[in-house]
Amino acid sequence: MAEIVEKELWDHYSELPNPAWYEYKNNNNMKKQAVLSLSGGMDSSTVLLHLLAKGYQVTALSFDYGQKHNVELERAAELIEYLDKAGYPVKYQRITLQGLVSLLDSNLVKGGDDVPEGHYEEDNMKDTVVPNRNKMFSSIIQAVALSIAQVRGGEVRIAMGIHAGDHAIYPDCRQEFRDADYEAFKQGNWGADKVNYYTPYLDGDKFTILEDGVACCEFLGLDFDEIYKRTNTSYKPDAEGRSDYKSASSVERIEAFLKLGRRDPVEYIDGWETAKQHVTELLAKHE
Repeated sequence: MAEIVEKELWDHYSELPNPAWYEYKNNNNMKKQAVLSLSGGMDSSTVLLHLLAKGYQVTALSFDYGQKHNVELERAAELIEYLDKAGYPVKYQRITLQGLVSLLDSNLVKGGDDVPEGHYEEDNMKDTVVPNRNKMFSSIIQAVALSIAQVRGGEVRIAMGIHAGDHAIYPDCRQEFRDADYEAFKQGNWGADKVNYYTPYLDGDKFTILEDGVACCEFLGLDFDEIYKRTNTSYKPDAEGRSDYKSASSVERIEAFLKLGRRDPVEYIDGWETAKQHVTELLAKHE
């Protein structure tokens, strides 16, 4: 199981009822600040749990950039509402970049070609890259993080759910890009040294992320299925918001759930058993 919190905190608080943990995390001395890009997908949603488990006060930002799979924005809002009712309030803001849609060339945005199907190892998956997307997001996130640092004092962490599986296809998920982007941020802003990046899954994969999600849910007293049914990883959901199981993003998610030995709580177009069988057969071809 992934190590998500300092051992002393786990030992001391894991046996206490949820209200005691809530009192702990609201202790002013323990309120660390973090800003998160919350897409509504599995990765960033798990990072949110991870931050809450570590006692952070989180500001979460979602971006509407004209993505075809905009059901992810609905899921992000549903997750925030669920966490608030469970006693874990998160400051949340949706940011609209819709004016960019007609100017971006990508199969992921409205007006683009169909989203390709298959495994992330296949060359056509590069058609799902949105030009400079993470740079656009990071500029806004950096500005928000620096503003929080200036108003409240102390350091602020920018948390991201990027992982090793992203690196080959998405150049703006690589550590080299992150380092260069952070250096430009520091060169262009006074007090930027108060802001730093936190990428807990950079060397892991979606299975690593799910393992951490299980541990975080246990620690926070949250229902794993209730959390993850409020996420979307599919690039090709249907009109009812049900996930496909053939696009690369869905294949990667289903593979992680199979490895974890759990049923994915999201609804699939042809049901979980069909999705599971398809991915099992696809993975066998790539062995």
